[in-house]
Amino acid sequence: LRYRSSPVIVSRLASYVVLVFLTIFSKMPFQDHVKEKLKLVQDFLHVEAQDQLTSLEEKMKSSEISKEVYISKVKALLGKELCLENGSHGDSVEQNGKTNGSHKDKVSEDVTMDVQEEEEAVKSPTTPPPKCTDCKQYLDDSDLKFFQGDPDNLDEPEMLTDERLSLFDSNEDGFEIIFILVCFSVYDKRGHLCPFDSGLIEKNVELYFSCVVKPIYDDNPCLDGGVPAKKLGPINAWWITGFDGGERALIGFTTAFADYILMHSSEEYAPIFAVMQEKIYMSKIVVEFLQKNPDASYEDLLNKIETTVPPAGLNFNCFTEDTLLRHAQFVVEQVESYDEAGDSDEQPIIVTPCMRDLIKLAGVTLGKRRAARRQAIRHPTKIEKDKGPTKATTTTLVYQIFDTFFSDQIEQSDKDAAGAKRQRCGVCEVCQSPDCGKCPACKDMIKFGGGGKSKQACKQRRCPNLAVKEAEDDEIVVEEDVPVEKAKKVSHAKRKKQTQCKLSWIGEPVKTEGKKQYYKKVCVNDEVLELGDCVSVSSEDPTLPLYLARISSLWEDNNGKMFHAHWFHRGTQTVLGESSDPLELVMVDECEDMLLNYVQGKVNVMYKAPADDWFMAGGMDLEIKVIEDDGKSFFYQFWYDTDYARFETPPKTTSSEDCKFTFCCSCIRTKEKEERERACAFEPIKDKDHDSKALYALACFKGEQFKVGDSVYLHPDSFNFSVKLVSPVKRSHRKEDVDEDLYPEYYRKSSDYIKGSNLDAPEPFRIGRIKEIFCHKRSNGKPDSSEVKLRLYKFYRPENTHKGVKASYHTDINQLYWSEEEVTVSMTELLGRCQVEYAEDLNESVLDYSSGGPDRFYFLEAYNAKSKSFEDPPNHARSVVRKGKGKGKGKAAAAQEPQDSQNEPQNLKVPKYRTLDVFSGCGGLSEGFHQAGMTETLWAIEMWEPAAQAFRLNNPGTTVFTEDCNVLLKLVMSGEKTNSLGQKLPQKGDVEMLCGGPPCQGFSGMNRFNSRTYSKFKNSLVVSYLSYCDYYRPKFFLLENVRNFVSFKSSMVLKLTLRCLVRMGYQCTFGVLQAGQYGVAQTRRRAIILAAAPGEKLPRYPEPLHVFAPRACSLNVVVDERRYVSNVTRGNGGIYRTITVRDTMSDLPEIRNGAAGLEISYNGEPQSWFQRQIRGTQYQPILRDHICKDMSALVEGRMRHIPLAPGSDWRDLPNLEVRLKDGTMTKKLRFSHPDKKNGRSSTGALRGVCTCSGGSPCDPADRQFNTLIPWCLPHTGNRHNHWAGLYGRLEWDGFFSTTVTNPEPMGKQGRVLHPEQHRVVSVRECARSQGFPDTYRFFGNTLDKHRQIGNAVPPPLSRAIGMELKKCVIKRMKEEQASAVKDE
Repeated sequence: LRYRSSPVIVSRLASYVVLVFLTIFSKMPFQDHVKEKLKLVQDFLHVEAQDQLTSLEEKMKSSEISKEVYISKVKALLGKELCLENGSHGDSVEQNGKTNGSHKDKVSEDVTMDVQEEEEAVKSPTTPPPKCTDCKQYLDDSDLKFFQGDPDNLDEPEMLTDERLSLFDSNEDGFEIIFILVCFSVYDKRGHLCPFDSGLIEKNVELYFSCVVKPIYDDNPCLDGGVPAKKLGPINAWWITGFDGGERALIGFTTAFADYILMHSSEEYAPIFAVMQEKIYMSKIVVEFLQKNPDASYEDLLNKIETTVPPAGLNFNCFTEDTLLRHAQFVVEQVESYDEAGDSDEQPIIVTPCMRDLIKLAGVTLGKRRAARRQAIRHPTKIEKDKGPTKATTTTLVYQIFDTFFSDQIEQSDKDAAGAKRQRCGVCEVCQSPDCGKCPACKDMIKFGGGGKSKQACKQRRCPNLAVKEAEDDEIVVEEDVPVEKAKKVSHAKRKKQTQCKLSWIGEPVKTEGKKQYYKKVCVNDEVLELGDCVSVSSEDPTLPLYLARISSLWEDNNGKMFHAHWFHRGTQTVLGESSDPLELVMVDECEDMLLNYVQGKVNVMYKAPADDWFMAGGMDLEIKVIEDDGKSFFYQFWYDTDYARFETPPKTTSSEDCKFTFCCSCIRTKEKEERERACAFEPIKDKDHDSKALYALACFKGEQFKVGDSVYLHPDSFNFSVKLVSPVKRSHRKEDVDEDLYPEYYRKSSDYIKGSNLDAPEPFRIGRIKEIFCHKRSNGKPDSSEVKLRLYKFYRPENTHKGVKASYHTDINQLYWSEEEVTVSMTELLGRCQVEYAEDLNESVLDYSSGGPDRFYFLEAYNAKSKSFEDPPNHARSVVRKGKGKGKGKAAAAQEPQDSQNEPQNLKVPKYRTLDVFSGCGGLSEGFHQAGMTETLWAIEMWEPAAQAFRLNNPGTTVFTEDCNVLLKLVMSGEKTNSLGQKLPQKGDVEMLCGGPPCQGFSGMNRFNSRTYSKFKNSLVVSYLSYCDYYRPKFFLLENVRNFVSFKSSMVLKLTLRCLVRMGYQCTFGVLQAGQYGVAQTRRRAIILAAAPGEKLPRYPEPLHVFAPRACSLNVVVDERRYVSNVTRGNGGIYRTITVRDTMSDLPEIRNGAAGLEISYNGEPQSWFQRQIRGTQYQPILRDHICKDMSALVEGRMRHIPLAPGSDWRDLPNLEVRLKDGTMTKKLRFSHPDKKNGRSSTGALRGVCTCSGGSPCDPADRQFNTLIPWCLPHTGNRHNHWAGLYGRLEWDGFFSTTVTNPEPMGKQGRVLHPEQHRVVSVRECARSQGFPDTYRFFGNTLDKHRQIGNAVPPPLSRAIGMELKKCVIKRMKEEQASAVKDE
């Protein structure tokens, strides 16, 4: 009452009451006595506010809102009632603290903010909460502490003269005063305890410290023998002197009088100092880890951090991702300092993939120049550094190809670099600082008296922003969600130049056709040319090399003297580009008629056939040259497919005696291709009932025969069904009535596109059975054979019936329903043949029948769309398949033929190829090949022990080498039979199939090739792997890698890989496949290089089996501005529906965060086709590896608050204070800055969390931690697509993002949360997303197993490739059989 006359004081008292209440309210259990305290406050509120409080309490009692939401809304209401933002009451805290804790001589100096400041701070609810003008801490923060005072201690000058601290003789000329501090506290002039490492000292904010000072030699933590001192400072600088013995850094202060080393803080300052120690130790971990593992990913670094035990004596228990992000700015600055100290030719750590991800995620500012550079940690012992690439073991051929090409390129690069000036970002402090004048680069500069030859930038001014940007630009990230583009047809028209020449025929015409007279020889400029000779033709463009062609025919007609040119392409016109042999040509299917006066002259083109001992000649080629360059001599080995970039053995085509003077194999193949695309009907059926159409028993299309009774695939647009299903409407998942104060980041969800959604996935192919093949009759009664028509019976898939998509979830993926519905289609709409059988008529089980091949379907019932019922199929549906009854002579044969053709592969016993799997990992690639029945993996090489052990568990008959592949190859090449462990090494001739995925991170991040990076590439594992191929000369070779393998270094990695294979004599090709199209619920695009030895057939890439999201199926590759397409003919279509997350893992039992039971019960039967397949036919009661990572309390709290709706991620998190499982409370994220891009919320609240959102540089003081919404995500979200997907849940009806080696909610693939459970995906769920059977074993701890799975090739993908390899082997065996019969 006595202060009633002062409204400011009344306001402060009221604020204080609310503070006390809220403090109790947020920290105590929600019990009756808390409610009583609420009633005490209620009496002072307006009636409206009282009603709102009562309403909120009732809602909480009825469970309409949670306790956290209730607390949040009560706080907001009380704050609003007292005109305070979020219940701010900072000044009361400050005043209370200072009057209690400050001694009298500080009260007048350090009292509170003035009344005007306070009134401005509390004026509007949208105004940012008040901050201290000195230390920048929030005044209403419960963690804000005050220094409690030390009135009896000595001042700094007085303390320094104390005899207990005397360290020197007065006679000494110079000295450095250094002391040790114990029981110290650091505070600003207002008495706030504050950190000294947040940039305040650099901004000239006065910070002081009180402590007990001890001499430098006394490291005893007790206070005995020390001098108590008060208000030392202000601090001019703080510094780090390195690690004392490796575990703890020594931190110090500098004042105007002395230097001080910090030993032990006071109890009240201990939490703040612990954070400082934590960040220093964290930077030590990061620098040392990345020095030894420069190719590590962000997830790998997290694994390292989370598994590192903090050293004893430091005031923290464990490290988490939040710890790393909290200290990211400091860590990156330490990395920059470390890079500065390194050699100029070393690749800086700052550009490693891991650091780039950290910089992006945490929003780190690069190039900061601290006022005191002494804050860089100096390691007393140099970290053991990577000495660069180890020497790769290579064959002479592979070495020469790489070395010759590189030496030429380095020379060219140096010339190009000479004129190019290195640019700077021009923004960072590094760029704006002057040259130091001391480093070797500066000493060479003319302005510092040097010669100016090196043209290197000052070592202190190497722009980190530019280095990171170049590394980012180099990794051509191909987005997963890019719509598919149609390939553009590139024109290859040759603009040729005529020459003045003398032409005369030699001999008489050998053949006459109409006005054409054919000759065998012609004389051009006194040079005799005859059929089969090769000639050069000049281009109109003198910069282009001569065109080269083979003469297929010579004739004269009204146009003049002509020849038919069958063109060759130079190597530079293929995908090899500049890496090709300048004398090597390839045959192509391009030809044209030309006048002879275009001919410039004769050239020699020889065919280089593979040597008779080719398989055993591996590693023997000592010369890269094939022939000498005399200007007129060339050679060729292959026919080249310009669309698919396939190098194949030239096809054998022989001319008959009649047409040998007009024979052109290019014309023949082109004509055959055109005929394949045209539908033709055969074997007419006489039927008087049809006057308007002519019936046939047989038709051909795309090289396949189709008969009445065959089942066929058609495009989904070919026909519709009678049942009109409610298609999934693309409705917006965005909510309109969102409480923006509770969900402040929800506004970022502006797009309706959900990552991992199958809404855009196409339908699988329609399936029908041919009832009739016919052509319409013309008016003259003759059939119009130009358009062949088919009358089909429609088959329904389960999802096409009235039961909808849910029906397909439980049924087999190849189960259909017969229907009496018919449709007429054009034969050109056919996409291929399949086999559909009535299950009751099968001679084997449905399971055995289905496993015989992908194109096998069955039905048990017929579907009646009108009555929406399932019935027994009619007799003609059954009999046409097996019994062969019915009209038309071709029916029985037609019905039996598909079955026979499907069984043909089984009749030929395909031998299993002896396989060496290099970089085998846990064995995903080999597992798929084994499932295809193609290979027998006898040897595997895997350096990482846990993965090698996993391979052994699943392949007990395989010899697994846990050694460097370079060492093993060196042993074999030197004639050794065994390694040091006594394991038998495969010898030349043993290996028939070589497969593997060499890691390529070592050079994938290099922006440009220079002498250092060339050396790294030349010594990479890709080169070693190619040497394995050259030495062993297997019949088939497969290289698997990330999709960007085909794009690295302007596709140079791809070109040189193919160049080596071509020079060895291998037929080869490359392509990109999407694993999701082969039976897994995961988007995973992979580059696959295939090669086949001479005499084998080069496999084609497998046709997609499952439909998949179009955004993830952009599989075309652009090399040298030319687009190469995959060889698949069915596009993005598929014969089966897509596999979903529900298919993959809905049968697995529920587990909690951190579940560690290695073997548990399934607790239920499989529910989907995929689950039945993945569990296997044998009864398996035990489920292995359904375990998941134990995430920190904060991460688990965030996961618990992510909604279960599709598309949910971090942007759906509420801004609440919640109690975590470890008992700690989170803080609310404060939005204290204007956001130039996003403006304010609908309630007028600010949206920025850092000064950079308004266009200013970042302020370290703005960083916030321990919040439910991670501060770093809104901080950098505007420039990173709002970090869509981080903390994202999988969608039951969607698919996984690419399975990674360490599922982290804020990692590269953030969608790793279970659709319903509050945890990350388990090891077994990840294994299923890759298509590993449940019986497949993994080895090691949880993270080891995740890494094995994430690095593996999905077995269903390798199985599909294996089936294509098998087809090639069968085709070759058939040809050999036919040839043998012919010879007999």
